[in-house]
This record gives sequence, C-alpha cells and structure tokens, in this order.
Amino acid sequence: MKRLLMLAAACALAGCSSDQSELRAWMQEVRANTRPIQERIEEPKRFAPFRYEDEAQVDPFSPQKLAGMIESPQRPGASGLKPDLNRRREALEAFPLDTIRMVGHLDNGRRNHALLQVDKTVYQASVGNYAGQNFGKITRISENEVQLQELVQDAAGDWVRRESTLRLQEGSSQ
Repeated sequence: MKRLLMLAAACALAGCSSDQSELRAWMQEVRANTRPIQERIEEPKRFAPFRYEDEAQVDPFSPQKLAGMIESPQRPGASGLKPDLNRRREALEAFPLDTIRMVGHLDNGRRNHALLQVDKTVYQASVGNYAGQNFGKITRISENEVQLQELVQDAAGDWVRRESTLRLQEGSSQ
C-alpha cells in the first residue's frame, strides 16, 4: 500500500516541472498585441475661494456676534413655547407617533374616544390626552382621524407647534 502511494506521489510531482517557456511566450505575445490606452484626462478645474470683502456688513463669524447670541436669554422671534416637563406622562407618550395606529372610534353621546393601537394593545384616548414622543396633545377626534398638536424643537432650539394626524386604519391586521 505504501509503495502505491509513493508511486502516485512521484507521478503527481513529475507533472510539475519548472519549464515555463510556453507561459513566457504567451505573455510576450499578449504584450506585443496589446495597445496602451491613450485617452487624455481633463485638467482639474481651478478652485476660486470666496473672499468676504464687504467691510460695511457684519462679519457672520465674529466672536462678538456669537457671544451676543449665547448671552441673550430671549432671542428675537422666540415663541416662548415649551412643554410641561413636570406633568405626569401618559401611556401613549412612550411610543413614537408612527407606531401608533387608529383602529376605531367610540361616541358615547358626550365625548368622542379614539381607539389607538400599539403593537397588540389597544388604548382609549380622548381630546386632551397625549400621544407620541413629541408632547403630542390630541386636539380633535372624528370618526376617521385623530388630530394632534406636537411641540418640537427647531434648528435654533425654539419650541414650535406641529400638526399631526392619525388616520383610521381599515382592513389591516397585525
């Protein structure tokens, strides 16, 4: 058995020779027949830096202007709105508004109620309740939608009102 394995290994090694003349001839032929690509590349465009030359105007990056903005307690145009952070949070405020679905409407004669579903749990909400993570207060409930008024911060850090709507989800199930 050992002899048979030795013979097979010797035959396999005999096939591996260091004669690479055929490979070298093929490489020379490919080099001779391949033409180089001579495409001209466009020169890059020159960058012209912007120079702030209007000396009469206020420099937008002046430290005095930035310090004045930071120190002023009330910026011009600030609305004065802010959420009541001391208020007790309601259950629907733990969920983002896009995960809350309106699945029904109840009317008991005195008050409208919306049935709002998150995951597999259904909550009953009425006007004045809060929903969503942006301090969304329910302002109106109809048979097919719930309107909310959210308080969100804009780019300057001011609180602004934003209207949002949850529409009735008919025929969809989870």
